[in-house]
Amino acid sequence: MGILNYTFDWSVLWRHPYGGMLAKGIATTVHLSLLAWLIALALGLMVGICRVLPLRSASLAGGVYVQVFRNTPFLVQLFFWYFAAPLLLPKPAQAWLYDNVPNYAFWAGVVALGTYTASRVAEQFRAGLLSIPRDQYRASYATGLTTFQVYRYVIAPFALRLILPPFTTEFLTCFKNSALTMTIGVMEVTHTAYYIDSFTWRGLETTTAASTVYLCIAIGIVACMAFVEKRFRIPGMIGRGR
Repeated sequence: MGILNYTFDWSVLWRHPYGGMLAKGIATTVHLSLLAWLIALALGLMVGICRVLPLRSASLAGGVYVQVFRNTPFLVQLFFWYFAAPLLLPKPAQAWLYDNVPNYAFWAGVVALGTYTASRVAEQFRAGLLSIPRDQYRASYATGLTTFQVYRYVIAPFALRLILPPFTTEFLTCFKNSALTMTIGVMEVTHTAYYIDSFTWRGLETTTAASTVYLCIAIGIVACMAFVEKRFRIPGMIGRGR
């Protein structure tokens, strides 16, 4: 049957039970992406700071983390966290994990996406930290702050505001990469669309709906990040153009 003879049935997107399934898939995608981004933000900040510290062991540890997680495919890491990581635990711990952690595939996806994105975020932080003049470090130390306080109260907040524009791209990448968690059984929006298609044979409608969901959420993310950039930008420094 050619596309010209295809009869569209968009009601499949809200007809019971498929409408509820699609809504749940959208909620799962958003939930997974936000949790992964929180992990990436916190872990990426710590790794980025380690990368620029004068302490050799910290710099080496941060460099190893970035090289390992950034230079291996996300899909491989996803399979590692879901299939291989539990096997490294003792047998009682494995049994507890599978028996007491509801929806383990979801949490494996969160950890995999968060740790992978953190390696990219760390490099963004490192770039921001290295762009800060050395005089600002000296001025901070001159006030009597410790190294931790210098990075906590002065350097890290300043660097974060500098790198807000590229952060938008990383956030979008994190959100879109969540679609790969369908390979370990997470019922996010892409997996849900294919699942509905397997019952209704309405793949054109379901994949169009999934694509529209990603597009709308991505546009919303860009709009929110543009507001954040405008609110926290440093006058005379990097900012989104008009």
